[in-house]
Amino acid sequence: MSHTRVWTSLALLGLLPLIAAAQPPRSSIPAGTKVERNLEYVKGGHERNKLDLYIPEKADAPLPVVVWIHGGGWRAGSKDRCPITWLAGKGYLVASINYRLLQHGEFPAQIEDCKAAIRWLRANAKKYNLDPDRIGVMGASAGGHLVALLGTSGHVKDLEGKGGNAEQSSRVQAVVDLFGPTGIPSGNREKGNVLRHITKDTPPFLIVHGDADKTVPIRASERLTEALKKAGVEVRFERKAGAGHGGAAFQNDEARKMYEEFFDKHLKKTAPKQS
Repeated sequence: MSHTRVWTSLALLGLLPLIAAAQPPRSSIPAGTKVERNLEYVKGGHERNKLDLYIPEKADAPLPVVVWIHGGGWRAGSKDRCPITWLAGKGYLVASINYRLLQHGEFPAQIEDCKAAIRWLRANAKKYNLDPDRIGVMGASAGGHLVALLGTSGHVKDLEGKGGNAEQSSRVQAVVDLFGPTGIPSGNREKGNVLRHITKDTPPFLIVHGDADKTVPIRASERLTEALKKAGVEVRFERKAGAGHGGAAFQNDEARKMYEEFFDKHLKKTAPKQS
């Protein structure tokens, strides 16, 4: 399919705003950070089954992990535009992943890949000096949907896929969801409904959404917050006044401090062992 036809198809699907507005700027890589790129997390898998690691070189103990999952309407985006590399300077190992897009495979391929990446990280914990019991995830827009689904579906076997390391858990311990929808417009929509999978064992959430978002209405995050509270899950909802679908409000110093404090609270304390 030609470049023009691809973008025409995306426009007809109404996904261009998701793709254009949710691509954050890269953040700088802190001094003393080792970078390992294009690590294959599914052996012999799709070309997009790769991730990058940003590893603090000086660490006295295994590091908690924050995984960035990019947005782009489930049809675009890249691990290369990782906006949270700054967390490597705050005592975290940062992973940024690619996953199969909708043109490569209908849902649940996308969440299966995200889960495979989490399992791969746990399987390689000793090699990369990471703590397998302290893994958080963060994503924006379509990436927000996928991190929210990771948070709510740790117990859902049908979404695990066959990406390897089946002996490892795909559960995560903390979720930061930036203006993500709660569903996906392709494939098995019921399985992709974040609200459907919430249980009392869902990990803590930080949800951030702009009240001027015309692409994913803020009501989506409000409904998710309500459902998490009803299940007894710890959740913090932050409304960004005047903010749209992405932008500086989600990456300024105030926002970064909020993300760091949330992850510090839930990943730098004693975390429960994986079941």
